[in-house]
Amino acid sequence: MTTGSDQSGAPAPEPSAAARSPGPRGATGTHGVTASKAAEEKEGHQGFWTLTVGSVGVVYGDIGTSPLYAMRESLLHLGHAPSVEEVIGITSLLIWALILIVTFKYVLILLKADNHGEGGTLSLMALAQEALGRRSLPLVALGVVGAALFYGDSIITPAVSVLSATEGLKVASPAFEHYVLPLTIAIIVGLYAMQSFGTAKVATFFGPVTVIWFLTLGALGLVHIFDAPVALSALNPWHALWFLIEHKFLGFVVLGATFLAVTGAEALYADMGHFGRGPIRTAWLGLVLPALVLNYLGQAGLAISNPAAIKDLFFLMAPEWGRLALVLFACLATVIASQAVISGAYSLTRQAMQLGLLPHLEVQHTSETQHGQIYMPKVNWLMLAGVLLLVMTFKTSSNLAAAYGIAVMGTMIVSTLMATLVIAKHWKFGWPLAIAMMSPVLVVDFTFLGANLLKLPDGGYIPLLFGACIVVLMWTWIRGVNFVESRIQREAIPLKEFAKSMSTSSATRVKGTAMYLTSSPEITPPALLHNLKHNKVLHERNVILSVHTTNQPTIDDRERIQLNRVSEDFATLEVRYGFMEDPNLPRALAQAKERGLPFDMMKTSFFVGRRSYRASASVGMPLWQDHLFIGLVRQSFDVTEYFRIPAGRVVELGNQMVV
Repeated sequence: MTTGSDQSGAPAPEPSAAARSPGPRGATGTHGVTASKAAEEKEGHQGFWTLTVGSVGVVYGDIGTSPLYAMRESLLHLGHAPSVEEVIGITSLLIWALILIVTFKYVLILLKADNHGEGGTLSLMALAQEALGRRSLPLVALGVVGAALFYGDSIITPAVSVLSATEGLKVASPAFEHYVLPLTIAIIVGLYAMQSFGTAKVATFFGPVTVIWFLTLGALGLVHIFDAPVALSALNPWHALWFLIEHKFLGFVVLGATFLAVTGAEALYADMGHFGRGPIRTAWLGLVLPALVLNYLGQAGLAISNPAAIKDLFFLMAPEWGRLALVLFACLATVIASQAVISGAYSLTRQAMQLGLLPHLEVQHTSETQHGQIYMPKVNWLMLAGVLLLVMTFKTSSNLAAAYGIAVMGTMIVSTLMATLVIAKHWKFGWPLAIAMMSPVLVVDFTFLGANLLKLPDGGYIPLLFGACIVVLMWTWIRGVNFVESRIQREAIPLKEFAKSMSTSSATRVKGTAMYLTSSPEITPPALLHNLKHNKVLHERNVILSVHTTNQPTIDDRERIQLNRVSEDFATLEVRYGFMEDPNLPRALAQAKERGLPFDMMKTSFFVGRRSYRASASVGMPLWQDHLFIGLVRQSFDVTEYFRIPAGRVVELGNQMVV
């Protein structure tokens, strides 16, 4: 699937696939030719460990806050004081969920399914479509659902994480109870307010702070294992199976709570492009997994030796003199976890925009050196409103935990289904082997989904409702853009015919170059026809400029542009970008100049159609969807700013269309 931009700057899905980059994405920096081999190896070694520490802060921030509530909620779901066997069974469920879902599915399998080094739901969707060799509507639908559910997760994570941390104040001192909710709101508002300043400097501390957090988790757990050494038997998966068999439906209910231990696992795959599979795997196997397992075993030891501690299990692991410090540290850890989800929502939105699933929204770069550090004002404030609504509605982390899990599980199932296709077709393993590999994962995924669906009456509908709204928005955008494009195609004049007719035209010619932005380079742009009709002039050089987004994350500069001569006066110029890149037309046009296109920015006019829409019940989509599509168009970022075209060189020509 590729996407282009129409005259209003709206992306439009197109059926044909763009050319692929000849090689994998490379690093931007190189070692000096005189550097010794030993120096290069040392630099690479240091870079690997820097990335590993960085991945701990960004990739594992979310899953690292799960011990705050996962064990507590799982034990409380029993509805009675747990026996020793029940504590061990639940702990075994938590540990083996980490091993099966995170280690087996994500670390061992999905990290290999990279799209030119990038991961994530939409990246996997693009890879699956490449494997099929054609655009697939079911795959697009899966990608849309996966992305929509991620947005549901992105508003629940900050709410439940920050709330669970600030509730520790009640454990440190009951006098703080009335300050929990106001402090939670203040932290969340401050977190979203700081996004516009960028997180480059703060992110430098994320990795080291989170490393200390995981070491703290491991140390607390190690101390309390000795409260009841029998807790170590939870490492045997038989205790997890015994619990489910013995408790039947109640075990199924508890399973929905134990899933809280793996929320955040999707970040392993989504952030692969930032850190690489090696550092992510090393961080998980070397630090994160051991620390989490030790902490859950320690919580089990404390729960067995002191059942009264279950309601505040995590914070009571710390000695009384250190509880307030642990609460403050937990607040910092949840801010880091929330930051990772917020940044992920920005990245996902940018990918969705580039793939034609959402309108172009404003993207601000907050770092001159880190391309991935962006800020999206509209997305930021909508997320803040959603998080605050959740906090003020549910008020406690236990209530919010009921809404947590369904969105994450839905996203995981989507990734499993698409990964099966990639293994079968892209890796050429064949369907029997792919199904054999992924069937156990699917069984586990659907089992957890069924358990989480029991939470629907208690708030589980929240992420589904939010996700459904996102699906409707994406569906409306895709459908509306397709309708507009088909109307243009039906009424259009082929460019070759128009160029031929202009060779004998008496229209006045003016000096300079005119560039007409369009998503369909084979037809005459409406802006060109309007210019000729109303101004009675034609430039001596006319370039039909189209911008396309491909299924791969980045495009090699050698494949960036394609220039074709139509006639003496007309040419088409196609500029390609990966779905992780931001368009920069002046830079691309400088490349085109090297390829033989006469180009001088001060002698070039960019013609952009400014299309307005009028809803009609008798044309196109239902009336409600017409109004929604028109509203989305109005939210679109200005096309000239999006493509970084100098405003003084732009000529806008308007027309109206009924949809």
